[in-house]
Amino acid sequence: MSCELFIGRVEPCKDQIGGLKNVYFYYENPSYLFDKIGVTEIFPKTNTITSVTGVTQLFKFELKANENNLVSTINSDRNNGTTFFSQVLSLKLKRLDAMTTKHLKLLSFGKPYVIVETNNNQFISLGTYRGMEVTGGTVVSGGALGDHSGYTLTLTGEETAPLYFLNAADQSELLTVFSGTTVITDDSLEILE
Repeated sequence: MSCELFIGRVEPCKDQIGGLKNVYFYYENPSYLFDKIGVTEIFPKTNTITSVTGVTQLFKFELKANENNLVSTINSDRNNGTTFFSQVLSLKLKRLDAMTTKHLKLLSFGKPYVIVETNNNQFISLGTYRGMEVTGGTVVSGGALGDHSGYTLTLTGEETAPLYFLNAADQSELLTVFSGTTVITDDSLEILE
């Protein structure tokens, strides 16, 4: 039976921390036909992606510690014989500005693919095959001087695996997985029509 376990698990050390450092958004290249985004190599036993083609730009957003989170929820129904995983990414971005407002609008209209970089130097792919949808968020300027001024954003995806890990431990290794790709930061963003 293909759904049987193939390994056990020992109790790991307490050497991990929570939180997200960066989020990267990207879009499929419409002319590339292999599994939409061009994930060319996934090791199914480890859910590890080692190669992605057909992507030319990763749009990087730096995140503040303790303000962002990722949750993957198991949805399984014995009667229907179905299982899928809901991926929810919640982001909080500080400071209102015209450029970010424009780009969050574009994110809301589109269906981006997402990579999150954790504080443990892990890169995780979200919406790997179906993309992520912006399902909520706010643009706020609080009433008090110390209130949040910026954005919140919730992205949701549904996949057949809880998470896919990329074979990378830093941004240079990420660019090895995404060969031929450029990372775009806010210093180089242009307002798109």
